[in-house]
Amino acid sequence: MVCCALPVVFMLPLGAQAGIKQVSPGAYTPPAYEALPLGRVKPAGWLKRQLQLMRRGSSGHLDEYYPKIKVDNGWLGGRGDGWEETPYWLDGALPLAYLLDDRELKIKVLRYVNWTLDHQRPSGYFGPLTHGEITGDVTIDAAHANEGEDWWPKMVMLKVLQQYYSATEDKRVIKFMSKYFRYQMEALKKAPIGKWTEWAQSRGAENVMIAQWLYGITKDDYLLQLAALIDQQSFPWTTWFGNRDWVINTATYRNNTQWMNRHAVNVAMGLKAPAVNYQRTGEQQYLQNLRTGWQDMMTIHGLPMGIFSGDEDLNGNDPTQGVELCAIVEAMYSLENISAITGDVFYMDALEKMTFNALPAQTTDDYNEKQYFQMANQLQISKGVFNFSLPFDREMCNVLGARSGYTCCLANMHQGWTKYTAHLWYQAPDDGLAALEYGPCTVTAEVGRKHREVTITEVTDYPFSDQIKFQFSINKETTFPLQLRIPAWCDEAVMLLNGQPLRKDKGGQMITIQREWNDKDELVLQLPMRIRTGTWGRNSSAVERGPLVYALKLQERWEKGTDAAEGAYFSVYTPDDWNYALRRQDVRHAADSMKVTMERPLDSLFTWNIKHAPIEITAKARKIPSWKILNGVAYQPPTDREGLYKGPVETTVHNITLIPYGCTKLRVVAFPVVR
Repeated sequence: MVCCALPVVFMLPLGAQAGIKQVSPGAYTPPAYEALPLGRVKPAGWLKRQLQLMRRGSSGHLDEYYPKIKVDNGWLGGRGDGWEETPYWLDGALPLAYLLDDRELKIKVLRYVNWTLDHQRPSGYFGPLTHGEITGDVTIDAAHANEGEDWWPKMVMLKVLQQYYSATEDKRVIKFMSKYFRYQMEALKKAPIGKWTEWAQSRGAENVMIAQWLYGITKDDYLLQLAALIDQQSFPWTTWFGNRDWVINTATYRNNTQWMNRHAVNVAMGLKAPAVNYQRTGEQQYLQNLRTGWQDMMTIHGLPMGIFSGDEDLNGNDPTQGVELCAIVEAMYSLENISAITGDVFYMDALEKMTFNALPAQTTDDYNEKQYFQMANQLQISKGVFNFSLPFDREMCNVLGARSGYTCCLANMHQGWTKYTAHLWYQAPDDGLAALEYGPCTVTAEVGRKHREVTITEVTDYPFSDQIKFQFSINKETTFPLQLRIPAWCDEAVMLLNGQPLRKDKGGQMITIQREWNDKDELVLQLPMRIRTGTWGRNSSAVERGPLVYALKLQERWEKGTDAAEGAYFSVYTPDDWNYALRRQDVRHAADSMKVTMERPLDSLFTWNIKHAPIEITAKARKIPSWKILNGVAYQPPTDREGLYKGPVETTVHNITLIPYGCTKLRVVAFPVVR
């Protein structure tokens, strides 16, 4: 595709990192936390049930009914689809198989892994058979790199192979990747990363990341040279995040000019680029640019559930803008890598907010249907043309359907929960363990100077509960450091060891407990959750408690329909009143005026929906009579400089019920504020 140039203030040569010099390979900086082998963390409780729902749904069976994967698949040597969607599906289905230790699913996904490993060309090139290979006597090697095909889907398959190696240590993967990267080093001279598509050019950080991962194993310097070359040929995300002109332009332009630079999924993948480049070079400016870019983007495009708008473009912070499901799972994966590389709690907190709020709200309970775009304030899910930057002619962007919108999200959504689960725990420095995120699970790892095996069972209903128990199983007492994240939203965490007070720590840091641990030790971490409010687009206010954002509880009426091109789908409507505004006094003193009126343990059938919402908050509110749905959307009422709606408001004060955002399909989360 061809893009026109934006104003000079925006454009920089690809790979030109303003103010940053390319540092020699000797500056490589290992990540702050090393990933554990896939399978060392096992889900439990509600998290295991979520993965089991995915296994029974599309995550475990997409290849059986979705034609692009089922029919003559290119990643199995066929003549069918050989682009991104099969690797996308495998990128979630493979870790799911190992997290659940599911033999049948392992057999299924390993067909694709083994075909890929077994059919690498002598030159190192890999992937589905190219058009030239099928139709003529063409050998794909560095001298004939132009006869190859798009670099982009190979980047996704490299992530799949990385996870496979993490789970199995199959040495074929190291040999395969080394051979491919040597081919790529030469081939990029003839066929640059963006030769076939801007998708590869905009997502080069995915390729860089895997090359550097392999360097961490083999220490072959050419891998860092390759990583630098790919970065130079790719979109310069680090520069754009740091120089601020880019984010200004994303809020200005709404046309085909340079749209790939503000495409939300590209941005979500590009987020990791500064951290990955920092890992290669040790240059601190990369991390400064990352923080600047994230904060600017969330200021201009941020939504209450912890993600930036993207429908498909970045599209401002109005709570009626949409966000693509692919953008959520890719931003999560970027934040997981950023957190491990930098050790910065800021990004760990951002990851959990996005995961527990934005992610579960966009799929059906059985994980078979999804919304291409969700809205923060969403009063109906229906066909229509909304204020999105991509309003398909078929008007299917907002409904819940397997094939609604683009099917990339159907293939890609599976990596969200699986990778979050796999990255709850990491190996910490000095032979320790670190919990960067929280959820019910068990982790097994070798710790201490003598590398003794320890299993820690994490018992919790987090994020719905503020208490996390860590139960230790170890053959012999062992000294090692245990690192725990204290989220910034927590004023002060309290820890008990075997029922006795141990320590208290302020939020916004990783803390280390260095001691001799014994079998049957139990460490309890308490993270008191206070009700608070935050200000979002159009001077709206959202209610938060701990990592969860809370939204108006609305009954749902589901209707099934069928589109001739995109198949079966669901629309959702509510019979309930919804046009409420919060009172300013309650917004300012939320912890005193709003109350948790229901808090119950999760049952064994917990699902992210209104029926199973385990917490309710009651708040005072007044109705705005003129606030109505127009063309399927509840556009935000206007406010003055004080952030108040000054139009007619009913005098009656109502008690409204709020539940976790992730349990809703319809909701108000960004409330207007009145006196």
